[in-house]
Amino acid sequence: MLRSTKVTVALLFVAYAIDYIDRLAINLALPLLGEEFDLDYSQRGLIISTFFIAYTLAQLPGGLLADRYGAVRMALIGLVAWSVFTGLTALAWSFGTLLVVRFLFGLAQGVFPAAAVKLVAERSIPEQRATATGWMNSSNAVGTLLAIVVAAALLPLIGWRGMFLAVAALGVLSLVSIKLWLPPALPAEIDHGPDSSWDNMRTVLRSRAMWLFALMFFGYDFVIWGMSSWVPSYLHDERGIALSSASLLLIPATVVAAVTTVVGGRISDRLAGNSRIVVVPSMLACIVMLVSVPFASNTALFVVLVTLGSAAASFAFMPCFALPLRSLPSSVVGAASSMIIFGGMVAGIVAPLVFGFIVDHLSWSAAFVSLALGPVVAIIAVMAAPQTREKMLNLVQLKTAN
Repeated sequence: MLRSTKVTVALLFVAYAIDYIDRLAINLALPLLGEEFDLDYSQRGLIISTFFIAYTLAQLPGGLLADRYGAVRMALIGLVAWSVFTGLTALAWSFGTLLVVRFLFGLAQGVFPAAAVKLVAERSIPEQRATATGWMNSSNAVGTLLAIVVAAALLPLIGWRGMFLAVAALGVLSLVSIKLWLPPALPAEIDHGPDSSWDNMRTVLRSRAMWLFALMFFGYDFVIWGMSSWVPSYLHDERGIALSSASLLLIPATVVAAVTTVVGGRISDRLAGNSRIVVVPSMLACIVMLVSVPFASNTALFVVLVTLGSAAASFAFMPCFALPLRSLPSSVVGAASSMIIFGGMVAGIVAPLVFGFIVDHLSWSAAFVSLALGPVVAIIAVMAAPQTREKMLNLVQLKTAN
């Protein structure tokens, strides 16, 4: 990769890791919030889903604004705002105020992802964008790991309120580093694309092909957000494991997910964006793992199955982005990536609520099996999606600049 690409990826890796620490801290504190505010499982799921509702609403506007007014500006706005609302989470005094703060937090974080993908696209060549973005997105798993470590260390010492105040300051460090060290964008001619006109952004938003990639990402994230939201509570409530220990048991899954995200991006570049070859087998393997989880006879086997399921799902992360990143010019990558991320965030709304509802009315086992819906959706979407750059450009016809 080019030096400008490597520096950009490194800076955004740190920012995204902080993003995930701030975002996932609530999942790990969920049992404590439930006890303090006397919440049932459906209400706890609503806390998580409220964030995703706002985060989802911000995706498409965030991508369009990044294309129109600049990815750097939107990324920095997101960093400042989400740090503020992370701190305000610690001040919540009721279930209602917690929902309001997490909604505003979701809006703040929602403008960042499309801006981050666009920052990478502007500083990398098309043939390496999936690899570069894969490295950046491996920070999601690293951020999850760090969130687990932070929660395990801070929750017993200073409680959930103190933990949110502590992590709120991290965004400031990332903000300063991006302002100081972000390289300039590569020349626009590198991908010979049109400008970021409203017409071209509307063309991207209306593209059936792009919505298939969004649906593919929905399937991936249905698994990821279902497991990350509820596994700590399951281990705590059903297996009697201390919350700090339950969080640490997720470390293997997060480490493996980081590795398979990077590998999935590298493979996608080598396959010229062909996603079907990766997504179908990885999602079939994920289904096998999810259906096996209820039969885990002990905690060690449960952790192994969750780790393997997370690994299988994470192979499909970057293939959801690879062909659009390779085919479309960086001028419209904000709109394109926001659509794909939008699909994943809809899963972030649906999966925690569905999981919590099934736990309340059926069982934990049934809830884990229900997550297999995600891989099924991803397989259907990838079978219908274009698999070559030529086909993608035929389906998404942009107007060239005058």
